[in-house]
Parts: sequence; C-alpha cells; structure tokens
Amino acid sequence: MGATGNETSELTASELTKWDPVLTERVMGLLKPFLKGWHRAEVRGLDDFPKGGALVVSNHSGGLFPMDVPVFASGFYDRFGFDRPVYTLSHDMLMVGPTGTFFKKTGFIPANHRNADEALRSGGVVVVFPGGDYDVYRPTLAANKIDFAGRTGYVKAALNAGVPIVPTVAIGGQESQLFLSRGTEIAKALGPVARAFRTKILPVSFGFPFGLSVVLPLNVPLPAKITMQALAPIDIVAEFGEDPDIDEVDAHVRRVMQRALDDLARERRLPILG
Repeated sequence: MGATGNETSELTASELTKWDPVLTERVMGLLKPFLKGWHRAEVRGLDDFPKGGALVVSNHSGGLFPMDVPVFASGFYDRFGFDRPVYTLSHDMLMVGPTGTFFKKTGFIPANHRNADEALRSGGVVVVFPGGDYDVYRPTLAANKIDFAGRTGYVKAALNAGVPIVPTVAIGGQESQLFLSRGTEIAKALGPVARAFRTKILPVSFGFPFGLSVVLPLNVPLPAKITMQALAPIDIVAEFGEDPDIDEVDAHVRRVMQRALDDLARERRLPILG
C-alpha cells in the first residue's frame, strides 16, 4: 500500500529522529584522542559558519578509512555543542547489518534528496561528498585535486531547501595510503560481480603492513596529519539569481575549493607529517 504525503513525511523525519546526541557525544569523546593523536586533526573556519541549515560540500579522502566525517564533526561539536546535529549523506550499504543502527544514531542518513531536504529544513548541518567513492580513491598523484566526477545534485539540494553551501576542503587523508589506481578497468572486467556490489571501481593501493592491496587486505592508515577548512558560505540565489545555472554554480564551488586546497597544500612541508 502506497504512503500518503503525511506518511512519507513521517518516514523521512524518522530517519532524522534516530540521531542520539548522547551517544554521539560519547563517540566523539572516544574518537578525539585518536583524531588528535594519530592524525593531529585540525578544523578551521568555523567562526563564520552560518546559523540554521547548511550544506557542507567537501572533497572525500582516505579510501576505506576516510576520516573526513569524524574530523569535521569533532571540530563542529567542539565549537557549537551537541544541540545542532551534523548529518552525513551516506551509501545505503552503511545502513544495513549490525552497525546500521549505530551509524543512524550518530548522524548518518541514506543519501537521497528527500532525506537531505528534511535534514536541511530542520536546521541541521548536512555533510555531502559529491565525488563519493570516485573521489575517496583518487590516485595519490591527484591527491589535491577537486573532482566530483560531474555530479551536481548537491547544488539542487541546497536550492530546494533554501540553505547556503559551505564549501569545505580537507588535506592529508589521501596520504594515509599510497593510492595507485581507482581500478575502473578491473571493475569492468569483473562485470556482473562488480555490479552486484554497486561499484564501478576496485581500488589498488599500497600500504602497511600487507603492501599491495586490491580492496583487500586492509592496510592500516598511516598517521597523516589531516586539516579541514570550512570556507565562506555561498548563498546561491544572492550570487547567481533566482534561476541559477546549476553547472555554473558547481564550477564556482569547485573553483573556490580548489584555490583553498592549493593553499593548504602549499603549507605542507612533508607527506604524512604535514
């Protein structure tokens, strides 16, 4: 039986009400020594973060162990407390199995426009990585390149909810392994097997302690220093008009992010050490 509009709204809202600020605070407390000790994590630019709903658009780094979300969330909650949730739009596979409930309680929600709109309109901060797995496995030689693989849905999400985009850049996560290739050709060769897992990549990397890895075995992330910086918010309508060109907005966001990431890259003296 199909859901009515009200039922749909309630179902959507239920994804948000699963967020547990008490559990989230405990998790952040447990993670902080690791983030500060192993990755020397630092989040900049939060002093000018907008009030109310905001869409944080970031590059994604770290392969199977991306630290972007915990690093940003830890910095955000330190600055603003746990009265304002940070939601992360995530792959459906993260929501199943025994860990699914945990992720939902700590702010991860299935990545779709309905959930994004509800979370943004509720006044939440929503983190999105437009490049997804394509971005998180970018080769080391392109570690400091902003590349969303042509995905622009985030612009529409911000427009629909009437919230600003907060471009955010991260550096260091792609130094936790030596990323050799996204493995797109390997995925193509495997055909139906790769499609069954809804992936177009089978990344090849090199790390410690197992050396060469094609997804498996899992190497331990190196203690790379991770720095994230939130940039000035972008009010799409104010800057691009009531009927903006989506591609133009996307190009502007990526251009702003690339400049900031280049600046962060110039600050670093050595890989991993920062």
